[in-house]
Amino acid sequence: MNDEIDEDMPIFAIAVAAELSGMHPQTLRQYDRIGLVVPARTQGGSRRYSPRDVEQLREVARLSAEGMSLPAIARIVELENQVRDLRRQVRELEHRVRTEIENRPGARVFAAGPSGGVITLRHGKRVRRATDIVLWRPRHPDAN
Repeated sequence: MNDEIDEDMPIFAIAVAAELSGMHPQTLRQYDRIGLVVPARTQGGSRRYSPRDVEQLREVARLSAEGMSLPAIARIVELENQVRDLRRQVRELEHRVRTEIENRPGARVFAAGPSGGVITLRHGKRVRRATDIVLWRPRHPDAN
């Protein structure tokens, strides 16, 4: 069983989200209308807040208490969402690269041969002549 909580799972009704965030339900409705914190909706149209939404509501309350305007807070939330999405994309791409490297039939090293042509060296094979130059060698993502 996976004990990890899905931060994006819409599970809280508006009354619960309001209590968890320390806000009035009408404030949550207003934030939804202006696009500040937009919860998921059930088929019947009821709002359902995720743990991430509740955390955003708490952050909005904190920033608002510090005197920040709602448009400024909205921009911060938008940028934080973009950063989160970009990080997710990077993780996915890193996973794809690792999978691609792991599925290759052996790492290859390319070198310039004596005649100037590009030659492929198999993993573990050394360049025979001191005049050969290694041009590129893929690195395993875990090797640093």
